[in-house]
Amino acid sequence: MIREKALGYLFCLLIFTACNRPIAQFVTSQERMMAPSNVNFVNKSEKAETFLWDFGDGNTSEDINPTHRYVRSGKYTVVLSAINGKKIRKTEQMISIDPPQGSLVEIQTNYGNMLVKLYDETPQHRDNFLKLSEEGFFNDLLFHRVIQGFMIQGGDPTSKGAGPGARLGSGGPGYQVPAEFNSSLIHKKGALSAARTGDAVNPEKKSSGSQFYIVQGQPVDEAQLQMFERRKGLEYSEEQKEIYENEGGTPFLDMDYTVFGEVIDGLDVIDKIAGVQTDAADRPTEDVKMKIVVIK
Repeated sequence: MIREKALGYLFCLLIFTACNRPIAQFVTSQERMMAPSNVNFVNKSEKAETFLWDFGDGNTSEDINPTHRYVRSGKYTVVLSAINGKKIRKTEQMISIDPPQGSLVEIQTNYGNMLVKLYDETPQHRDNFLKLSEEGFFNDLLFHRVIQGFMIQGGDPTSKGAGPGARLGSGGPGYQVPAEFNSSLIHKKGALSAARTGDAVNPEKKSSGSQFYIVQGQPVDEAQLQMFERRKGLEYSEEQKEIYENEGGTPFLDMDYTVFGEVIDGLDVIDKIAGVQTDAADRPTEDVKMKIVVIK
């Protein structure tokens, strides 16, 4: 009788323990994902009090239903731990992130991130920018020149760790990139363009090897566009005119500075950086640092 009671007690204990053991399971909301990709994870676990996610790229989360951004393509093993007291159950799932179409970089700042498409029409600028980004050249450099309604500029290696009041804007990697002008690539808002020295010392209008600017600009009316067409010998398409009139830009720079990419996500970040307080030299009074990651 005692033995039967003991066995019964043990059976009940096992049932109780099993009933309180968490069940870990999840699904993703996307079937096909391409870098960069924000992946939504839907938690289907049961009987768990807390959760720990390992996304397979060195990042973790304790959110119930997290969204994680994968910057690079590849296969990642995602592990979900469902926790109830000292009891832990794990499940894992392999997800695949496809490579992007075209050349993409993400410019990361303390004001947000900008996803930038590099143009195939400007291969020398594209390849140079990708090379420097891969090497980490731009990491911790500053947007050292910011003008509201015009543009934000960075890429000077001397800006890294520069003290307050330091004169910036003349540094580079020690070489220039030949101009690659293309009338189809205009200085619309979000355009990524190469900075350069003036015509007096640079009649071929070669680009700085590393310094770049991103256009903020302002809306331009038809009369102004006609003036730039006459002055520069250009003929804007109806689509280009509409972009300048509605979205804004800096058409007076067209065919004088090489446009080699554009911001395709994060235009609001340009406005945030352009709106910061600056000193007499147009340098932000509080450093705006960058990190550039190649999406591949």
